Amino acid sequence: MFRPSSVWGPGVLLLLISASVTAAELSVETPEGRLDLLKQQIAAGEMGPALATARQASDVAERSALLEMVADAQMNTGDFGAALGAARSIPDAEVRDRTQRQRAELQSLNGGNGAQFQQLIDLIQENTEGPWQDIDGIGGTTTWEPNGVRVDPLGLLARLSAREQTGRLEALGVRSRQADLQKDMAQPSELRMVSLTRLERAVSERLASGQPVVESMLRLAGLTEVHYVFVYPDAGEVVIAGPAEGWKYTANGDTVGTESEHPTLQLDDLVTVLRTFSPEGESVFGCSINPRQDGLKDLKQFVETSQSNGPLDSRRTNRWVKTLGEKLGRQDIEIYGVPADSRAARVIVEADYRMKLIGIGKLEPVASIPNYFDLLAQTNDQETGAIDALRWWLTMKYEQVLHSDDHNAFEIRGSSVLCQSENQFLNEQGEHVPTGKSEPTNRLFASNFTQHYDELAAVDPIFADMQNVFDLALVAALIRHEGLDNRIDWDRGAFASGGQYQPAHYATPLECDSVVNHRVYNGKDVVVQVAGGVQVDLMAIVTDETLNQPSPRLSGVAAQSKAPELPAGRWWWDAR
Repeated sequence: MFRPSSVWGPGVLLLLISASVTAAELSVETPEGRLDLLKQQIAAGEMGPALATARQASDVAERSALLEMVADAQMNTGDFGAALGAARSIPDAEVRDRTQRQRAELQSLNGGNGAQFQQLIDLIQENTEGPWQDIDGIGGTTTWEPNGVRVDPLGLLARLSAREQTGRLEALGVRSRQADLQKDMAQPSELRMVSLTRLERAVSERLASGQPVVESMLRLAGLTEVHYVFVYPDAGEVVIAGPAEGWKYTANGDTVGTESEHPTLQLDDLVTVLRTFSPEGESVFGCSINPRQDGLKDLKQFVETSQSNGPLDSRRTNRWVKTLGEKLGRQDIEIYGVPADSRAARVIVEADYRMKLIGIGKLEPVASIPNYFDLLAQTNDQETGAIDALRWWLTMKYEQVLHSDDHNAFEIRGSSVLCQSENQFLNEQGEHVPTGKSEPTNRLFASNFTQHYDELAAVDPIFADMQNVFDLALVAALIRHEGLDNRIDWDRGAFASGGQYQPAHYATPLECDSVVNHRVYNGKDVVVQVAGGVQVDLMAIVTDETLNQPSPRLSGVAAQSKAPELPAGRWWWDAR
């Protein structure tokens, strides 16, 4: 499976965790002594000291064997997240691969019902890639490509809401109330129901008692998409529903469905966007990686000087391209609406970065999305010697959001991602000036990217992951815009802004180096990419009464789709 390696950065990731040193953590000088001590620590459940003991071994074979023992012990207790960290630190490749395969198999057989990661380091290593300061002695770095991702769920919600006249949601309501409690969570389900209110109570209870949030909660019972949202005012329930299955871990530590290999929805992302679409939130989020004005000015002057000297000597091409990057220099990364250290931020920045690499021909994951330069060579649209500043950005794309007359049932149709484009130009001050227009080749790239997005998402899961974030954001926007939480008197508890549940934190990128590719046409024409990001008047859209229409035929859906009787603490079920 195509998945370019990337590391959340830039810079060095340092994890400084202070702790007192117990006698069990003291150095042991002989292999026999280390083995005996490690067995005692494992028997006592002291996995942290056991890891420290294993890492004292200087011999690669001994350290690998001891770390494998620790990982096995962690898997036996169901702590698959911690086992991943231990497995990754095994120096012997054969032992490391064997341990990681065993962990993935056990995790899959367990239906994803493992313990939550006990340390921040486990959380970070679970969801990003090494090298790691505490394991490898070095940190990770990355280079980012400029441009922006735009997310605006509330606007699309209002524009695409429509009447549903066929009665399908009413029929679905009858079906969804029948839970099949005999199925294991690992079994595929066409329609799995997850009660957000019950889940929040279950999470709150575990946190209050000092227990970890279990893996099934973190993965939202294996949901891979959201198709429906239901509200039950009398029962005080908000429920999301969609296809689900058991899950497994990829080599990068991401969770995907065991059959579909589609990324699972994440509790961290849900809580993040719920807080974004709360009274305290910004109700919009996204990212933008922006070239600095001085860099653009220097770049413009360099290109103009090169053009005045006539056609570029082929022997100077590599040096010329390198100088382009040097003139453009570093760029600033802006993340807004969600915490910059959140998983949601990581996903949208990484997806945006890869889109730009595809656009400039640095990545070629699918043949159906040719890069801009190849398209330009075919269409010959580059007619002047000016510097075109190409802008591409991603946003949500849905066919419809249907709702019942009483607004107790919602269906999300045609979830996808839209790539948009614009041509800009650079003025003498190095500012990129919008034109409001996109030339044919630029539009063609954006159109291909949108049309073949599902194909791309199947090859590179980061794009499917971003679509998951968008879908959860639409759910959060529905809850906010429709006042679903107020209707059932739900204050969001641990999921509220400032609530007890704390999503994992990731290193926050502040700047990045430019990535440059080039084609020279007619000996003079140069194409350069710059930043994206568009502002939308959200309130003007959501308050437009012509965009929100009732559907009398869907009245009563909530009563007919009322949640079934469930055992105490149960927050999910499969509809028959």
